[in-house]
Amino acid sequence: MARKNIFESIMHGEPDAPGDAEPSAGFRKFGAAKSMSSSIDELARQASKLVDGETVVDLDPDLLDASFVTDRMPAGDDEEYRELFDAIRERGQDSPILVRPHPKSGGRYMIVFGHRRARVAKELGRPVRAIVKPLADLDHVISQGQENSARANLSFIERVSFADRLETLGYTRDAIQAALSVDYQTLSKMLTIPKAIPEAVIAAIGPAKGVGRDRWLELRKLIENPRHTADALAFVARAEVAAALSPERFDLLLGFLKGGGSKKPVRRGISAGAGAVWAPADQSVSVATRFSGKTFSIALNEENAKEFGVFITNNLDQLYEAFKESKGMTETGD
Repeated sequence: MARKNIFESIMHGEPDAPGDAEPSAGFRKFGAAKSMSSSIDELARQASKLVDGETVVDLDPDLLDASFVTDRMPAGDDEEYRELFDAIRERGQDSPILVRPHPKSGGRYMIVFGHRRARVAKELGRPVRAIVKPLADLDHVISQGQENSARANLSFIERVSFADRLETLGYTRDAIQAALSVDYQTLSKMLTIPKAIPEAVIAAIGPAKGVGRDRWLELRKLIENPRHTADALAFVARAEVAAALSPERFDLLLGFLKGGGSKKPVRRGISAGAGAVWAPADQSVSVATRFSGKTFSIALNEENAKEFGVFITNNLDQLYEAFKESKGMTETGD
């Protein structure tokens, strides 16, 4: 797979607006900057050659283990994965995954990239098409990061978390830049986020697809206030926040902190749209809704969720009659 030049774009596909990404450098590089750029370009070129001309084989998904460094956050409602699942089920796996012989377990393999394709194959009960390539750890992480950068299907905060994990594992800035296809200045900004925002808050928000660099940096500035840090940790633990979709959790927290923080419960009316969350003052139940196409789904959580759900189910006739009356609808036919 051809890789983009790592300085062609700073944030692949996750800007808040067309101007969200920083402009590419329009100046010549000298001295240390030129040397660093050449070093990163060479690492990227090596990574781009790792799968060229390799043989594709079929492997049992049960023989595969995940990469030693994760690059995705769990998503409760991952439409991209469902689309991938349907596509592979209907027409098969178009592109192979990359694996390496497991460095510690004989007869097994470690996934370099293609975790979701491997998961689909396992769920469908099919072998997974793969390229097996002996790789050192450094080549592994660069290939993993480069593949995800080329596909542009990781959110901004997932890339930030991936960079933070690589730095924790002791990888150099050059290697991390090559893996993420970013320059030194951008990487430095990215790494300020997990240093300021507690890991528990980032995990509670989740991948937040569509939320780009500028808004995460805005949240970072708010949470750097010690009082806001404690407020943020308490806020994301609320049931009605946890019941929201990941991008909404980010919006809720950002709005809460921009308002100075408060102890009041979040109460959002249910309305047509991408999704909404409602909870009563006693927090005994939370209702998360989502509207997509002709489908409107409701999810109930907390201690009264089951009883409230049964109550709604048992009163659907009356609720629907009340709905028709509110709309001025009348019965038709005999």
